[in-house]
Amino acid sequence: MQLGREMVRRGIGLVFGGGCVGLMGVIADAVLEAGGHAIGVIPHALVARELAHRALPDLRVVNSMHDRKATMAELADAFVAMPGGFGTFEEFCEVITWTQLGVHRKSCGLLNVRGFYDPLIEQFDRGVAEGFIKRGNRQIVVANADPGALLDALATPPAPAEAAWISRTDET
Repeated sequence: MQLGREMVRRGIGLVFGGGCVGLMGVIADAVLEAGGHAIGVIPHALVARELAHRALPDLRVVNSMHDRKATMAELADAFVAMPGGFGTFEEFCEVITWTQLGVHRKSCGLLNVRGFYDPLIEQFDRGVAEGFIKRGNRQIVVANADPGALLDALATPPAPAEAAWISRTDET
């Protein structure tokens, strides 16, 4: 897969959910085949269901999905969501929120293959238009169909999140 090869070409390692199925399994295979480093993080429950990517030299088994997400977020320098389902959406929105809240300052990108994420991008823009997302915070998420261009965009950490909607002094 082009994203995996481009990551290895740039000296970027992969941190992912540790599975052998779906696009993440494919990207992990591409990284390994190109001589790159991949770290998989998977909960015991998924290992028991034989979903772990057994070819990984660095597979970290954790207790829960919460531990998995926290470990991946700690290890990663940026986040890329490829086309996926509910788990992908949930994990990606969580890291966006963590950037918005200042938990970390890590870039968040969508690999928008064949416009897969166009409706989500439109929803983010609608959130801005209707006042639910601050314009500056919308910049946390970048999207591109080209893996190289997406990696270029992710190389710069996002600007600090805009001020909170409510401050402690407003809570009285």
